[in-house]
Amino acid sequence: MIVIEGTVRVPPERVEAARPAMETMIRASRAEPGCIDYAYSVDLLDPGLVRVTERWENREALKAHFAAPHMAAWREEIASLGITDRSLRLYEADPEPI
Repeated sequence: MIVIEGTVRVPPERVEAARPAMETMIRASRAEPGCIDYAYSVDLLDPGLVRVTERWENREALKAHFAAPHMAAWREEIASLGITDRSLRLYEADPEPI
């Protein structure tokens, strides 16, 4: 399994304006083959910090995600939404219930 986790920043006063584009991205990504989970979460103690969590079955699914039309649209929208400080990390993991 591939796990991506990290953060991006949105000016706190623009979080609500960015929500429709983020929701579109989440819904489209979750519908992709190989997507196990895809989420953005606003940090309760730092309202401009958005936590990103993704889980993919394999690298091929992630590669297809990067080439998806909604990903291209998202890349075009990032600057206009005020999204900055993108910090994401990719991990390979074996799922294990705890």
